[in-house]
Amino acid sequence: MRVRSDSFMIKNHYGVDLDLLSLSCRSRIAGPHLRPRPETKSGGFMRNFILGVVVTLAVLILGGLGAALLGFLPTNANATPPRFEAHIAMSAVDASADKRASKANSPVLPSAENLIDGMKIYTMNCAGCHGGLDRKPSPQAGSFYPPVPQFVMHPSDDPDWHNNYIIRNGIRYTGMPAWDKVLSEQDIWKVTLFLSHMEKLPPPAQEFWKTTVGVAPPAGGEEHDEHEGHEHH
Repeated sequence: MRVRSDSFMIKNHYGVDLDLLSLSCRSRIAGPHLRPRPETKSGGFMRNFILGVVVTLAVLILGGLGAALLGFLPTNANATPPRFEAHIAMSAVDASADKRASKANSPVLPSAENLIDGMKIYTMNCAGCHGGLDRKPSPQAGSFYPPVPQFVMHPSDDPDWHNNYIIRNGIRYTGMPAWDKVLSEQDIWKVTLFLSHMEKLPPPAQEFWKTTVGVAPPAGGEEHDEHEGHEHH
């Protein structure tokens, strides 16, 4: 009883926790493999880097959303987009079409009759925005954001499957509608062929063009702005 009383008094006097000392001794005897490993410098740096990237992206997204909801982003269409914006938008449209289009060949032959039909379809549905057979720009061309390409003045240089995909599905956030609910499969291909053969029409189609508007169709040797003919809208 005396020993226990002295031990109790010694513990209280020096504030020594015998249980903690016992645990410490056991951990030393057990070896270092049971102790928690200290975090390496490279691991901590990578964790902080990833956390910083996530926080930065979250701030940018929330900042952009806040700017849009508070009315700081312009939405007017009567403006000219910067060159970098037009380039990025055009590249995105091209990449999307390249990824999703079937790249199928036209089931419609580019005969004079089919090209004349495509010319009529273009005049009725497309000329109001993209320019008529008179080879003058549409009055509405500059009223869109981005401006509408004038295909008669600057013929498209994209392949048929690319133009067919754009005509069929339209382009989001522009004035270009999807025509798959309005035109038949054959009609979409006919206007597609007209766009790609505009500078190399057979004589009957050239004559129809000239008789209709009194102006000859564009010739293949004419110079065009390389950017204008490649835009999509």
